[in-house]
Parts: sequence; structure tokens; C-alpha cells
Amino acid sequence: MVTIFRTRKSKIHTTITVILLIVAAILYKLADRYLIEHVEVKVTPNTSITQGTDTGISSGSGSGTSSNSTPDSGTSSGTTASATTSSDAEYDDWNYKDDNETISIKKVETGSGSDMITYYVADVTFNSKTNLLTAFAKDSFGTNITQNTSTIAANNNAVFAINGDYYGFRSDGVVIRNGTVYRDQPARIGLAMFNDGTMKSYDEEETSTDDLLAQGVTNAFSFGPALVTDGEIAGDFSHVEIDKNFGNRSIQNSNPRTGIGMISANHYVFVVVDGRSAGYSRGMTLTEFADLFKELGATEAYNLDGGGSSTMYFMGRVVNNPLGKGNERGVSDIIYIPQS
Repeated sequence: MVTIFRTRKSKIHTTITVILLIVAAILYKLADRYLIEHVEVKVTPNTSITQGTDTGISSGSGSGTSSNSTPDSGTSSGTTASATTSSDAEYDDWNYKDDNETISIKKVETGSGSDMITYYVADVTFNSKTNLLTAFAKDSFGTNITQNTSTIAANNNAVFAINGDYYGFRSDGVVIRNGTVYRDQPARIGLAMFNDGTMKSYDEEETSTDDLLAQGVTNAFSFGPALVTDGEIAGDFSHVEIDKNFGNRSIQNSNPRTGIGMISANHYVFVVVDGRSAGYSRGMTLTEFADLFKELGATEAYNLDGGGSSTMYFMGRVVNNPLGKGNERGVSDIIYIPQS
């Protein structure tokens, strides 16, 4: 009888040990996929920026408020400071201008109560050279490598920045940054940005990276969907899924948003929508987001990573209010504009 009891106890102990080992293996696999940093390539920071030099630009200067008309029926507001002039640029809290680029940002509020939406539109024009660059968190390409948008932007002396496509959350898609191919796993509709100051969405599975580079692509993002193509709304947004990863869900409902649009060559609009904050901003549906870009005059527009990632940075500060809480979420990459 004692022998039988010991045998059963040993089997139970063995079973528990096996279960614990399986659970530990699953937890490690999840941590390895979603938490542990994996650096594939260490990237040299953009050499077009002189690190640590005095650019003559300071953040948060001046005071005063102004209201402007908006592209819809909402109201627009923002701080308009007395313009500061350096040897290189003129700027205030919401505007920047140098010999090559002009940036103007508006805060727009529309609706009321639970239907209120707050978003930010940055109108950007380049005179001669397209000065749109990209940067990775911690100057590294890989998975689970993140920093706040503002941190990456400050580390690259950015005047303006938004979060990118959070490429590090997925293992597929085409990732080209500043002319270098980092990932070539076609999976969805991507965004290609060209050295002539234009951009266009494309099917990753139908266009090779060699063809993209031959056409002059400088950056390619993999998120989506395309919002506007050839001046028209890109399609039906009734059900959209971007990833097949753990926790994926459809993204067409009201959410914080980040997107980029092109009005014409070297003329862009960047939009960041706050959301998930009752009484401040519910966010936008994909249909509303596409409609907004078309109203702004975009002939091409593309949806980037949203939710808690949605962040707009300008002149040393975060302009929007992520999730209505003022807390940034770490991201893997940004799109930014340095001083010319």
C-alpha cells in the first residue's frame, strides 16, 4: 500500500513538474517575442544632423493664443508666439520656417461631449530638398526595441516628428529607411516615399524592393491601410486587420490615429488624433480619418500606427495628449524633420 502511494505521489510530482516546465517555456516564448530586446542591426545616426551643436532653436517660446478656421466645422486653436529669429530659422510654438522648409501646426477640436474629437494637423512644405528622415529607437533595428517618440526625436535634433509604423511589433512587411532595406517580407499594402518628394501606397507582394529602390524610394512603411489614392478615398474600411500577432484586433472603429498625406510633391500633411478619452477626444474611425485627409487636399494618404503610439512632437515638446493622459508609449521608429 505504501509503495502504491509513493508511486502515485511520484507521478503527481512528475506531472506538476512537466506542467510547470511547459508554462515556463510558453512564458519565455511570449517574453522573447514581445518583451526581450533583439538587436539585428546597429544603425549609425543620420550624419546630416550635427549632434550637440547649437542650432539657435529653443522650445516653448513666447505666449498668447489664436484661433483659425479649420478644414471642417470644428474649431482650431494653438499658441502663437512672437516669432523668434536665428541665423537659420524663424519659429514660434506652432510654426517653423527656414530656407528649405515650412511647418505650421494647428490644433482642431470638433464635436462635443462624448462625440468630441481633438486632432493636430501639421502642414509641411519643402522648397528644394525633401527633408523627411526616419530614425529607430536606440539607433537599432530589431524587435522589442522602443523609446518614446520625443526621446528619439530629441536624440536626432528633430524640429518635428511623429511616430512611425512600429515595425518592431511584427516580423513581416517591407522596411526601408533612409535608403537601406532592413526587412523584406511582403505582407500588406505598404507606403513608399520617393526622393522626388512624392509618396504612394503599393502592394508589397507585387513590387520588389529592388524595383522600389530603382524608382528612388527612400523610405517604406508597412502598416496601413491606404486612406487616399490618386485623390480618392482608397476603399471600404468596414473591417481592417493589420497584424496576425497575439492581441490583434480590427482597427476601423474610433481610435487615436497617426497618418501622413501628400498634397503635391514636397507638400505634406501629418495628422495625429487623440482618443479614448471621454469628453476630450473619442478618436476617429478609419473612414473619418480618410475623409479628413481628402478634405485637407491630400492626393495620397496612409495610416500609420495609432492607439497609444500616436504622438506629434514639435520644437522640444509633445504637442498632442496621448490617450488623454499625457503619457507617451514607447515605439520602434519615427518620421522626423531636422533643421535644414
